[in-house]
Amino acid sequence: MVKSSSPVQESKGLLHEDHTAPQIHIIRSAYRVMGEKGVYRVPLQDIADAAGVSKSVLLYYFKSKENLVLTVMRWVLDQIAERIRASVSQVNSAEERIRLMIDTIFSDPVQNRRFYLTYIGLIDHAASFDSFGRLSATFRSTVNAIYAEVIRDGQERGAFKVGDVAEAATVVRAIIEGLYIQWLQEEDWKRLHSWYKRACLAAVLTYLTGEVSREEMQRPNPMISEIRQTERLIQDF
Repeated sequence: MVKSSSPVQESKGLLHEDHTAPQIHIIRSAYRVMGEKGVYRVPLQDIADAAGVSKSVLLYYFKSKENLVLTVMRWVLDQIAERIRASVSQVNSAEERIRLMIDTIFSDPVQNRRFYLTYIGLIDHAASFDSFGRLSATFRSTVNAIYAEVIRDGQERGAFKVGDVAEAATVVRAIIEGLYIQWLQEEDWKRLHSWYKRACLAAVLTYLTGEVSREEMQRPNPMISEIRQTERLIQDF
């Protein structure tokens, strides 16, 4: 069980900010547009149009484009962290927690693609802007704390054969984010989303348990369905 005094609980409020209903509406609209056009390539006017407000309203609430982007990123990172946190608290089985965690992270191809394209924009600016760097570091530490708590619980139960828990949490995050980056580059990213989810689960469980995962890892071949369809057409003819 996740303990009340765990790092998960202690890190819970690091990303959270309170917003009014109009601000949430603008934040959601901005996030959708940023996910389609890029964090810094999207003009403020496009965000205003998507939200159905004037550009002056955006500046009234958020003062500048940089502050709006930071607010949007903090909001979406808080949403992601909270979903992961909630998923791992639902069950006691160490392996089932990992499964639910991966299910939550690989939730939907369109939503996942929007988030990671936006997140990459955050990482890109983290090296040049202190405010983005601090936000990126906060998200990393929050997610690592969640992973570490799940891994520590599995270690104590004897299910996970890892040494240093903090190091294991960093490796698990690297596996997840590395596979996400590969998935983003796939031409057929929608179709391959479920395969990458299974690959991620298999890799994480193999690393944590020291045993090769039994997850089905057959990568779908886009040519197979086309070949079978052609064979059926020939037979019908």
